[in-house]
Amino acid sequence: MQKVLRILGIRGIPAGHGGFETFAEALSLYLTDRGWKVIVYCQEEGSGPIRVDQYQGVERVIVPVSGSGALSTIVFDWISTWHAAGEKDLCLTLGYNTAIFCALLRLKGVRNVINMDGLEWKRSKWGVVAKTWFWLNERFGCWFGNHLVADHPEIEKHLQTRVSGAKITMIPYGSDPVEEAQYPLPESLGLQAQGYLTVIARPEPENSVLEIVEAFSEKPRGCKLVVLGKFSPDNAYHQRVKQAASDEVLFLGAIYDQNIVRALRVNGIAYVHGHQVGGTNPSLVEALGCGNAVLAHANRFNQWVAGSGARYFGTVSELSAHLDELLGSPTVLGQMRASSAERWQQHFTQPAVLGAYERVLERWLR
Repeated sequence: MQKVLRILGIRGIPAGHGGFETFAEALSLYLTDRGWKVIVYCQEEGSGPIRVDQYQGVERVIVPVSGSGALSTIVFDWISTWHAAGEKDLCLTLGYNTAIFCALLRLKGVRNVINMDGLEWKRSKWGVVAKTWFWLNERFGCWFGNHLVADHPEIEKHLQTRVSGAKITMIPYGSDPVEEAQYPLPESLGLQAQGYLTVIARPEPENSVLEIVEAFSEKPRGCKLVVLGKFSPDNAYHQRVKQAASDEVLFLGAIYDQNIVRALRVNGIAYVHGHQVGGTNPSLVEALGCGNAVLAHANRFNQWVAGSGARYFGTVSELSAHLDELLGSPTVLGQMRASSAERWQQHFTQPAVLGAYERVLERWLR
């Protein structure tokens, strides 16, 4: 009998939004190659009936929803959950933002594994109402999920304050290896290999984008800082970041072409990671897989992922001091790159991560 899995909680595949979508695409293709039937729910702006198509052997259930904001995503999650509840297949829900809907799966006897993501209710960008919604839904996810996946040991410890440890499996994110020769820099970017550092993050306060730009822009660096992310002219924080930037900072926008992103990663001097909240961040894992020297915000999440070979900062002045040291020390940068590659090999290879997911999902098949 064929193994069947339905994936909920993301915008859809192919990936074009964030880390969850990238992971969902990788897991879907991996399981499909191993004989599973995988169905992924995909959000589409518009109206009309639900329809089904195929993407590289994966079935996509496309749900048209009016609008593109948070409310439309909640509506999409409800429709997807209602649809999945009628099919009785094993479900994997990525994130707990609308975990209250998972009560329907539980009532219908549908087994549901939930990836509990990070501490969304701690993010500074949310107001009181949103933080309360996320906090409650984290509890709902713990109650209504048959099994929970934590993407980081610290997230696992946090969830153990909510449910028994036997209900939780810790599985981080993985990435594929990237070699420099495979991904030459596109000439259109106007960059020189080993002539820039990268920052890849949504420009939000808890991702330290402003602090990174301020530290880099304190003085001429003799190289570029390449910032990937969508900046809006009507967002005050985004404009503060741009105003703080020297002429050595390049804002390339949000780039979802993975070949270009990998070329930027693997040809850079180092990767700067400012995320303060969350578990195992896929962007940081990808940097390790590219063998990047890593400068990361000093917190328990990043320190476990990047290990002792990275450099950590808590303030603008600390990051500036690291830049002063490293930009003039190719030997140290080389040691940091080797440490990143070793850390990735030990913990974050894609086959190991996807295989761990398959083992958990197999336990919960009917």
